[in-house]
Amino acid sequence: MPADMNISDTIIPFLAQSGWDDAALDAVPGDASFRRYFRLKKVEGQRAILMHAPPPHEDPQPFLDVTNYLRQNDFRAPEIYAADAGQGLILLEDFGDRRMREHLDAYPADEFEIYRTAIDTLVRLEKAPVADIAPYDEGVYLRETGLLAEWYLPAMGLNVDAGEYDAMWAAALAPVTNAPAVTVLRDYHAENIMLLDDKGQGLIDYQDALIGHPAYDLVSILQDARRDVSPELEAAMLQHYAASAKPDYDLSLHYALLGAQRNTKIIGIFTRLWKRDGKERYLDFLPRMWGLLERDLAHPGLAPLKMWFDATIPVELRTRSPLDRAV
Repeated sequence: MPADMNISDTIIPFLAQSGWDDAALDAVPGDASFRRYFRLKKVEGQRAILMHAPPPHEDPQPFLDVTNYLRQNDFRAPEIYAADAGQGLILLEDFGDRRMREHLDAYPADEFEIYRTAIDTLVRLEKAPVADIAPYDEGVYLRETGLLAEWYLPAMGLNVDAGEYDAMWAAALAPVTNAPAVTVLRDYHAENIMLLDDKGQGLIDYQDALIGHPAYDLVSILQDARRDVSPELEAAMLQHYAASAKPDYDLSLHYALLGAQRNTKIIGIFTRLWKRDGKERYLDFLPRMWGLLERDLAHPGLAPLKMWFDATIPVELRTRSPLDRAV
């Protein structure tokens, strides 16, 4: 194993116990968390992925629990070959390198079919028994929208009354807190869907799943923070979802509310990744996030939210990077 990979002392004995100590080990690009990933290849051709989710920064148990739930309900989550949750180590099935995002960048003609299959997965998830996990309730919604006030507003030299801010969001989100509850993967987007050789779609990065609103994952994939989805494709997929799932709530309103909530949260998170963690590249996503948020705020049912955003963060300020002020 290469010495420059900074391999934890716990990894080598874990691989030995799992029968993979003779495999070649290569680092795989990770995400915005403390998790690290490695691809293992044996001489005979077998492959696996090693996830290192080191405590106390990460807790791998939710990933294991949600994986078991998904597989028990016939969703394409990776098989777990071995796990040591205490050490933050999981050896799992390798879904390959063909992520939905990169495939569609190369083959845009496949877009409609691949997105439709992804939407069909969400419809199936709604019909499955809910997982035994925590609820996506008002407290979580407000904690997430609070990230904008905690990180983005100060970075832009702005401030807000936290109590009034939370009260505004609580009132706005009241309709979605009473909707039917389903298992929500929460990070369901083009970088977390793997295209498999059998034409199926593999799921990854769902350890933050909660029981919440059916339309949340729709927002996650159709208002993607990392990939542009045209308004035309978004509308077509919402129409396909509505025809398949037959929602008994106001889909247009709830979708816009959840979009505003999620995109507000992500603006806060991406600012935090820059300010706290030194990951400046996430600021490059802010123009897309503001574009998506403005699209959601245009819904007539979100008029009070739009009024607050227009008064507090004028459109001309949204085009500026926090870096401009930090210089």
